[in-house]
Amino acid sequence: MNERFEKLNEEKVFKDPVHRYIHVRDRLIWDLIGTSEFQRLRRIRQLGTTFLTFHGAEHSRFGHSLGVYEIARRIIDIFRSRGDWDESQTQLALSAALLHDVGHGPFSHAFEKVFGTDHERFTQELILGDTEIHDVLAKVSADFPVQVADVIGKTYPNRLVVSLISSQIDADRMDYLLRDAYFTGVSYGHFDMERIWRIMRPSEDQIVFKLSGMHAVEDYIMSRYQMYWQVYFHPVSRSAEVILTKILHRAKVLYESGYSFGQTPLQLIPLFEGGMTLQDYIRLDESVMLYYFQTWQQERDKILSDLCGRFMNRRLFKYVQLSKDQLIAEDALTDAFREAGIDPEYYLEVDSSSDCPYDFYRPGEREERQPILLLMPDGSRHELSQESDVVASITGKRRTDHKLYYPKDSVLALPESSAVRKKISELLHFPT
Repeated sequence: MNERFEKLNEEKVFKDPVHRYIHVRDRLIWDLIGTSEFQRLRRIRQLGTTFLTFHGAEHSRFGHSLGVYEIARRIIDIFRSRGDWDESQTQLALSAALLHDVGHGPFSHAFEKVFGTDHERFTQELILGDTEIHDVLAKVSADFPVQVADVIGKTYPNRLVVSLISSQIDADRMDYLLRDAYFTGVSYGHFDMERIWRIMRPSEDQIVFKLSGMHAVEDYIMSRYQMYWQVYFHPVSRSAEVILTKILHRAKVLYESGYSFGQTPLQLIPLFEGGMTLQDYIRLDESVMLYYFQTWQQERDKILSDLCGRFMNRRLFKYVQLSKDQLIAEDALTDAFREAGIDPEYYLEVDSSSDCPYDFYRPGEREERQPILLLMPDGSRHELSQESDVVASITGKRRTDHKLYYPKDSVLALPESSAVRKKISELLHFPT
């Protein structure tokens, strides 16, 4: 039987706290889940350093990827029941939904910032390269791995399939909002997902939504907005990410200077040297990184040792809010830190968070933003913000937040009477 259509002898199920059960009926999906590259996602947290803020946020990209697959599967079932789905696209859509995050590295964003890696590129390489995933996909047909990579890369010609996992309201975002809200314990990310499924209608170029369900879409948009500012951009999580970035940067600088590590980071050397292969990348996960952070607490280099101790024991940097009207004299602060013996390269950081909750493409703009379209009773399609006052109020409005992170404990450890401590305290606007 063609691998594309082969069913399992018995349906497999994963018990899931968000979707109750995740159902696997296809041999192709079951085999992809069993690959070593997909199992690696169990060892990569979905929310990076957020577990240091919300202690329940230990969930993995493995669970999220299964969730995206399940949402895509249920949407396709609904479309199929109405006779609105091309069955030849099913396995392609489900495979892309399952594999969309397979290229993520440990602590993805900090990792990519220091080493210049790109999880989207590695996702493509894992699908197209010499991997177990590629071997499974190639059993369908020789060009099937390319098709899956094209869907994830948003270049596949069937825009409906692409929009299922890559749009402003897609299976990926629906799962991570609900899953992240569940594991962080917050109420912000909840919305009526099943209502959204029921008002979805496939069209040639993207999924559209019936006007009668507009309020469910509004709720989704606002849930996303709240999750970004209350969870994803939480200042404590950002502090941990700043320290993580500094650890990786310091380790790289030390390696390049010929420093002799007490615990040589063998798995990181290809990264330091800029010659990392796909196989080198696959071997990296958060258990590897945390092992080095744990052992580096005993390193002779005081900066690396201190930063690792801060991360492992949650002694994070404090922050001051920077508003548009408030300026910190960064040069003076840098000089004061240096005078105090606190290296500003590793202990001072301005971190910026920015998000636009909803926008749409405007002629002349480079960045493509596929709009959310409402299906009107007369069959016409209207862009969401034309009908929703709630969404119109935030459309195209980018909110940006700036904070300066620093080790307040190190400043307070300076002699109380010292001029440099007083100077730093004044510049940072906290009492001595």
